[in-house]
Amino acid sequence: FFFFFCSFSLILILILQNPVGLVFAPMPKFVVVSGGVVSGIGKGITASSIGLLLRESGLTITCIKIDPYLNIDAGTMSPYEHGEVYVLDDGGEVDLDLGNYERFLDVTLTRDHNITTGKIYDLVLKQERKGSFLGKTVQVVPHITGAIQDWISRVSHIPVDGSGKIPDICIIELGGTVGDIESMIFLEALRQFEFRVGRDNFCHIHVTLVPVVGAVGEQKSKPAQHSVKELRAAGLLPNMIVCRSTEPLNRAAKEKISMFGMVPSNHVFSVHDVENIYQVPRMLLDQNLPALVLSTLRINIMPPVSVPIWDSIAAKASEEMPEVSIGIVGKYTGLSDSYISVTKALQFAAMDSNRTLKIVWVDAEHLERPSKRRHKHSEQAKTAWKSLSSVDGILCPGGFGDRGVEGKILAAKYARENNIPFLGICLGLQVAVIEFGRNVLNMKGANSAEFDPDTKFPLVVFMPEISPNEMGGNMRLGSRVTRLKSDSVIFQLYDEKKEIYERHRHRYEVNTELIGDFEKNGMIFTGQDELGVRMEVIEIPALKFFVGVQFHPEFKSRPYRPSPPFCGLIRAAAKLPLIRDRSSSLGDMLPADSVLSPEDGTVDETIDLSEHFSSIVLNPVSGSGVSCGSSSSSSSDTSSS
Repeated sequence: FFFFFCSFSLILILILQNPVGLVFAPMPKFVVVSGGVVSGIGKGITASSIGLLLRESGLTITCIKIDPYLNIDAGTMSPYEHGEVYVLDDGGEVDLDLGNYERFLDVTLTRDHNITTGKIYDLVLKQERKGSFLGKTVQVVPHITGAIQDWISRVSHIPVDGSGKIPDICIIELGGTVGDIESMIFLEALRQFEFRVGRDNFCHIHVTLVPVVGAVGEQKSKPAQHSVKELRAAGLLPNMIVCRSTEPLNRAAKEKISMFGMVPSNHVFSVHDVENIYQVPRMLLDQNLPALVLSTLRINIMPPVSVPIWDSIAAKASEEMPEVSIGIVGKYTGLSDSYISVTKALQFAAMDSNRTLKIVWVDAEHLERPSKRRHKHSEQAKTAWKSLSSVDGILCPGGFGDRGVEGKILAAKYARENNIPFLGICLGLQVAVIEFGRNVLNMKGANSAEFDPDTKFPLVVFMPEISPNEMGGNMRLGSRVTRLKSDSVIFQLYDEKKEIYERHRHRYEVNTELIGDFEKNGMIFTGQDELGVRMEVIEIPALKFFVGVQFHPEFKSRPYRPSPPFCGLIRAAAKLPLIRDRSSSLGDMLPADSVLSPEDGTVDETIDLSEHFSSIVLNPVSGSGVSCGSSSSSSSDTSSS
């Protein structure tokens, strides 16, 4: 009786101390992906592909990205520093690799899935100020390393796939390069974490570079050897080594890396350059990687035999189809990763419409009218305008600051006057409003208060609830509801949903005091927030396709569920019908992870669009195919920043 009484009391105490039930929750197993030799080697795609293969084995997967910089998050960094700032449903501004995880695994991550040195130190220092360490000396070891481990343990239990189930496996990608001073604390934390969770629950995969040197094309394994040596010096011994190279890894290099890396030769994987990243999961599957990971983690399930959906996506991405060209008029065109979600969303939409995407990069600054300061760049201006005039459609993505804004305004003017399909995202919507005000409503000097605080016509204004004194995390962020008008293009693109949820990232908005003049002259505001006070979508019905959205639809686009606004742009640019044949229930019959093919359905070229639009004018076009389904659910997944 005494034994059972003590046991029951202990269980009761544990329940009271752990109201979320983590005491009884199964501990996820962990796969750590590190990188060596150089940064940008492909750790994110490797981690995403491993997660995909394990998910195909029937496991639930979550991902954590560790970034060893001191910033709290990626929100205040220039895209030229680390690529785009990816925005999550909960408003987290995170590294672009979390976008890869969401696109590959179709999960919804949180801001806590991105760990930075800044977040960890901020947490520990706040605890120190509260007296949480009981007068002890706060040190890197054990307090910082302990905070890292506790963070990983906590976040690994968060359900991310909508099922409410705690993930079976957590994939941890360690950013940076092994040997960097800033990464050392995380390597030490992971060394301790391996001991904490046990070897049967910890699998370490190291991604390294095998360069090809000389005219004979000899593969050199020495950088990979030194990379593993650095890892071993930190107390970590990888279970597997993934070798990145331009060509498949030859046997001699593989055997040498196996010997010096102290792993079996069948644990050394070749990941060479391929046509598209969607071929990587198949490449790893063919080398038996998922089976070896499952064996290392002592998980007794069968690995996937194939990944048919991703094989079809990879084949589609490489298939020769009619070309459609889209000009991206941006401020950060010097680094394609600055717009990686935009380019992926365009690619998914093009694949859905059976088109091969050609992206034409146009530097917005080069479009601006010549001045004395820019006279020497006149040749660049000619090239930029020639490029813009050659495309089938124009996309103006988001951005901050006044650099290149006048060029974006001119691009919107060119699209409107020449009836070129146009999609503006965030700042792209705002420049379209400014252009319309200047050139249609004769509001001379009209501008955004962001660029000209003294303008006579402030068409875009600072949002009143946002603090002007703070930058980091101080915007309208995350998933928000937008209500659509039923007689609009955007309503049809979203499968006639009256409410959609998309992710936002902005601190300026359209001035609602002036929208009456716009609607009288042909620019209609077809989407508002739940209160009807914020303008979310603009359209010009008289044109083939001229749409601007204040939200960022690219962040919810998936390979098998492309974003509706991007589908609209691609289909308008390709001269395809915008509207799916409503007599077909194809979209409802297909599973969520299916890919539409040309044989899946057709559109009646003689369909009468007047029954769908009461105030929209569309030019009849030829062609067939189906339109995309909505990427946004109407379920209440919004959050407040």
